[in-house]
Amino acid sequence: MIAKSLLVCGAMACAMGPVAAGQEDAHGYPQKVVKVVVPTGPGGPTDILARIIADRLQTTLKKSVIIENIPAGGGIVAASSVARATPDGHTLLFGNTSIFSIIPATAKNPGYDPHQHFVPVAKVADTFQVLVVQPAYPVKSVRDLIASAKAEPGRLNYGAVYGTMPHLAGELLKSSARLDIVHVPYKTEPETLTGVLGKQIELSFPNVMTALPLVRERTLRALAVTSAVRRAELPDVPTMIESGIADYVATSFFGVAVPAGTPGPIVAKLNGAINQALTSSEVQASLTKFGAVASAGTPLEFATFIAAERQKWTAVAASAGIKID
Repeated sequence: MIAKSLLVCGAMACAMGPVAAGQEDAHGYPQKVVKVVVPTGPGGPTDILARIIADRLQTTLKKSVIIENIPAGGGIVAASSVARATPDGHTLLFGNTSIFSIIPATAKNPGYDPHQHFVPVAKVADTFQVLVVQPAYPVKSVRDLIASAKAEPGRLNYGAVYGTMPHLAGELLKSSARLDIVHVPYKTEPETLTGVLGKQIELSFPNVMTALPLVRERTLRALAVTSAVRRAELPDVPTMIESGIADYVATSFFGVAVPAGTPGPIVAKLNGAINQALTSSEVQASLTKFGAVASAGTPLEFATFIAAERQKWTAVAASAGIKID
């Protein structure tokens, strides 16, 4: 409990510090092109959401907003580069659960600390994972899967990029259901799904933004969603909780941060612009199309959320022995 309080206090200091200390205001901001650094390659969930928001920011801020994809090092290179950028609001990090919570929980020396090196600006969206199998695989539910895994310990394989949300979702299943299933590492989520389709592995936990088209086309079979309640995008797919695994929730979040030291008025202007974008019917329709839910709020609310998620996934990673060198 003390550790959680310290994390939240640190997050509050990061979110509130620039407001008290910043001597500048947001008049005239932005003065040049705004760069949004994305810690993944083009086409994935983080990149898609970043481009939706960047497009709206460009209209609101009346300046060009460009995307720079830096997928190297699993996103560590991108986050580190933003941490070192000039804190003037012209370099933004469009991060995700991995950048803000999982990498800090699992990497020995990631080169950045989200609570020290960034000011959270705004949470943008929440998504969830989908437990999928190949359609011909002879299990129809999570209960069937658990029974199969317990009948043959160590035989079932699940695929995921090491140290990502799908990896931790798999480890959470292992610990919650007390299963002996084997993690098979992949370099990218699309390669993981190819492994499922090619029957090299039995299951995976892709993000809904990746999985939804394949499930709707019946290329993959969804056994469960990892959200707390059923989702309208997949109304017939039960949650992991409904499937008999108590308290199982594994959601992904996405949001914007800026380098520590960015003046509070600029943080506030960016927060307002992002929240305005999230109220747009066009943006909400785009998010819904991909299975994401808009999540507007204050910088402090985002900071507190990041701290809680980091604590949760630190515990899961420690239990599973997940470490990124």
